Amino acid sequence: MTEPQSALLLRRQLAELNKNPVEGFSAGLIEDNDLYRWEVLIIGPPDTLYEGGVFKAHLTFPKDYPLRPPKMKFITDIWHPNGKSAKCFH
Repeated sequence: MTEPQSALLLRRQLAELNKNPVEGFSAGLIEDNDLYRWEVLIIGPPDTLYEGGVFKAHLTFPKDYPLRPPKMKFITDIWHPNGKSAKCFH
């Protein structure tokens, strides 16, 4: 059975992130056998209200990715600029 195009793309993108990390950001699979669910860590950038914070989120990619965007859910409580605590953004 062949792998869907979305899975091939996600596999390449994750490998690229591991090969060339982005400062303040890391990503990995939540479960080794599911390319469509990622856990990400975002380090709060300097000179912002989020400086020094470590924020965990889950990305869930649709099977027709990249035609539709992933959904992101923060696991760590964060302060949102509208003055409310927020966990989920779509």
